[in-house]
Amino acid sequence: MRVPSAPSRRAVLAGGLVAALLTAAAPASAAARPHTGSLVLVGGALKDDNTQVYGEIIKRAGGPQARIGIITAASVPESQDPHADDPDRCGNSACNGAHYAGLFKRHGAADAQWIPLDTDHVANADSDAVVAQVESMTGFFFGGGDQYRYLTTLLRGDEHKDSKVLAAIRAKLAHGAVVSGSSAGAQIASGPDMVSGGESYESLRDGSGPGYFDDPTRLGYIPRGGFGFLRSGLVDTHTGAYGREGRALRLASDTGRDRVYALEENTALVVDRPGSNHEHATVLGPNGVAVLDLRDARAHDSANGWSLRRARYSYLTDGDQYDARTWTPRVHPAKQPLVPAATTPVPANTDVFHSAANPDGTPYSFRTTARALASTRAQNSATATTFETGPRFTVSLTKARGFAAFTGDGTSARTLIALQIDITPH
Repeated sequence: MRVPSAPSRRAVLAGGLVAALLTAAAPASAAARPHTGSLVLVGGALKDDNTQVYGEIIKRAGGPQARIGIITAASVPESQDPHADDPDRCGNSACNGAHYAGLFKRHGAADAQWIPLDTDHVANADSDAVVAQVESMTGFFFGGGDQYRYLTTLLRGDEHKDSKVLAAIRAKLAHGAVVSGSSAGAQIASGPDMVSGGESYESLRDGSGPGYFDDPTRLGYIPRGGFGFLRSGLVDTHTGAYGREGRALRLASDTGRDRVYALEENTALVVDRPGSNHEHATVLGPNGVAVLDLRDARAHDSANGWSLRRARYSYLTDGDQYDARTWTPRVHPAKQPLVPAATTPVPANTDVFHSAANPDGTPYSFRTTARALASTRAQNSATATTFETGPRFTVSLTKARGFAAFTGDGTSARTLIALQIDITPH
């Protein structure tokens, strides 16, 4: 069976009904109320053997008594899957739901059930029987795929209004349940201005626009957003693997947002009490979560192109915490401040955002340069460039005031705090 965690390099939203989602964010409602539960949001590519993340979801859902509702409506329905009858090749909502249900049971949940929702069964989102199934669960997991299908099935499409099932899940979250998701299942937790696609270079060059675009490189967003479970910042996924730092910075700047949670693959951002004054987050997994801070950033358009100055990049890793209200990272006590020992220059980087156009590109390119700079005492700043030209963008990374780096092994940088980022066209 195939369970694609990311169908392409972009966060996808496909199909019609987009125009109705392009109006201003809806007035404050249940979607904006604080929750006493928690979120476990994974940046995609969650591995079957990630006991740390699966175990955290199960623990928060009640441990050995956990009952996990699996929602895979972002997948194609069986009617659109040419391999629906082949358990080794199928990739539809039902077989993906069964796959995740099996995984949660193997990781220790008492029960895990597919919630029968997809674009072939939209009416189930307002079924009292399905609501009853949801209400019997202690936690939820949203699978990857195309998050527009979540809007269609659970937000009533152009109405952008909670279905009965989504209202029930929202109520469970408000009363202590855990809601988790990977890739599209994490992206749909976003509030207003949810990203709908785009590559970093084209985002920097051309800017953003509301909607979904057939051109997968064009930066788009949905102003009314997703479910609104996490509203303290924009959310992006597959960030380092697909080089999405550039598009995240451009979208935040264009939409007047000052924070982005840029989630990396096979790694979770665990958010306690989302939407409250006590909202705080913890990173779990082998990679990390970048927090992009644009409070002091200034963008400028000129004849040469778009530029951004004084953004901040913090890269948090396993065990690190983040207080959303105070904007304060808290580094895990097992990590120690890094004393740079290297005397070699930072290696040249001519593809800082891992361009899809570069067959020789490498993932996590931006992070690699940032960590190399933190590890050397030979320089306080470094530059990298985009693979594309016309214009070529230069990304400057600077150990400005407030910067700090932490290590787990005493020699290499792992966690980074408040590295200054400037982007200029040439």
